[in-house]
Amino acid sequence: MRAADRFAEGATDAQVAREFRVSRMSANRWRRALENGGRQALVSKGAGGTVCKLDEGQLAQLEQVLVGGPMAYGWPDQCWTLARIAEVIERVFRVRYTVGGVCYLLHRLGWSWQAPTRRAAERDEQAIAAWKDEQWPIIKGWRRSKGRGCASKTRPAKP
Repeated sequence: MRAADRFAEGATDAQVAREFRVSRMSANRWRRALENGGRQALVSKGAGGTVCKLDEGQLAQLEQVLVGGPMAYGWPDQCWTLARIAEVIERVFRVRYTVGGVCYLLHRLGWSWQAPTRRAAERDEQAIAAWKDEQWPIIKGWRRSKGRGCASKTRPAKP
């Protein structure tokens, strides 16, 4: 609205653009909207994008579905993918979402992607710690002193 006031005072598109730190194209668009529709044409129309296809109850139900895991819907592992979630949404709610739409929906719900840890189920942490303490120093071998040395193959390091 301050830009509308500046246009009413006779400011040019370039002056308004510089003053409000926008492009000249935006200032020109504002001026044309003001001329064609008055100050009402400059009022914000709200956030862009489409309206969510699921209501609040369905969103809560979707969270419960996700917590239940993909095995409940026929996938053999415990990894949700965007494509799988889109398929479950279509099955349960009969609403189609693109993979990108599912990503936006999950972010709206506060979910983020997680990379699974790649560890064997049979992993024995105590055996690994014992191996690191006993075997690794033997395999790694001895170290030279911490004194200065030389990388040259013709000159040995000084002790």
